[in-house]
Amino acid sequence: MSKIGIAVCGNSGIDYAMHDKKIRIFRSLLYMRGKEYEDFIDIAADDFYDEIVKHPDIDIHTAQTSTGDILKIYEGMKAVGYTELIIITISQFLSGTYQNAVLAAKMIDDIIVHVFDSHTVSYVEAKMAHVAQKMADEDKTSEEILTTLEKIRDHNHIYVTVDTLKYLVKNGRLSGTAGFFGMMLKLKPLLEVNKEGKVITIDKIRTTQKARAEMMNRFIAEIAGQDVEAFIIYTNNFDEMSELKKELIERSGLKDVRMVPLTPVVGCHAGPGTMGLGYVINI
Repeated sequence: MSKIGIAVCGNSGIDYAMHDKKIRIFRSLLYMRGKEYEDFIDIAADDFYDEIVKHPDIDIHTAQTSTGDILKIYEGMKAVGYTELIIITISQFLSGTYQNAVLAAKMIDDIIVHVFDSHTVSYVEAKMAHVAQKMADEDKTSEEILTTLEKIRDHNHIYVTVDTLKYLVKNGRLSGTAGFFGMMLKLKPLLEVNKEGKVITIDKIRTTQKARAEMMNRFIAEIAGQDVEAFIIYTNNFDEMSELKKELIERSGLKDVRMVPLTPVVGCHAGPGTMGLGYVINI
């Protein structure tokens, strides 16, 4: 019988949640003022957002986990007896992490490596890792685990709105021209992570409050009549998002909503004030 090991990238935010320590985590790098930080290990979300709010013109960028570092994860898991690995990554449209994980898989022998593109980011990716580890502990096969991960991938949705277009422009997620006119008009785009794993604009709204209201209305309409696990993504706006949680529970009838911080290497591209609503359908 195969011994299956699970690993996930830190873009999932799994570091900020209770998780089975058997799950391996490979983390991206954040560069700030020319200094290198390993996500979560060297800098936590609250400290990161405090820094960029205090120094809005700070030079920041990110780098995905290198192929060599991912290979070390594989080798370490092989050394402790795993015969198959399931590696869960952020969407390949949001980072080169998936490609590096695939390359690393080709560089190791005598172990089967399944690299799974989550088509998403943040909590949904973390949930996939939790579910995969639970199934591995129950001696499920890799085929059974991957089939379940595909179901999660096909039954989730995340809405996001950003407070400023500045970081999307700075980090190449939005063209400079579009960003310039967006900032001039003070647009607050309503975004989604679509089924392909791309972040796309679905509406352009003039104020943060209107963007938040539109996101809430769409979310509530979409989950109506469905059994879902809901979550809120926050940055430096925990108190505001806590109020959003109360409103969401009152309006939707949900029993609980998970609060999820956006880890720095993802927040670097979204900026402070970013907020999101997401769900996974319980299947």
